[in-house]
Amino acid sequence: MKIRTHAESHVVELDDGSCWRIFPGDLAATLSWKPETDLYLESSGDRVSSHVLINAMDSSRVRVIAAGESWPDGEVKNVLKEG
Repeated sequence: MKIRTHAESHVVELDDGSCWRIFPGDLAATLSWKPETDLYLESSGDRVSSHVLINAMDSSRVRVIAAGESWPDGEVKNVLKEG
């Protein structure tokens, strides 16, 4: 999939029309994304995210949830503290 829009740093819309909220601790990994970046979406067993977006070029992964959802209460702070 390709990026349709990534105007807000924490939300990305893909060319299939899906919109995803990027985990705050993973934002730095998205700085190199361009419209031609190939991304793959996979389900995640992570405790804070339902899915991961994987950059096909470098295999970097970012945790995401559907754009309309909210992060689990307290989990963002816990995960960021753990590193």
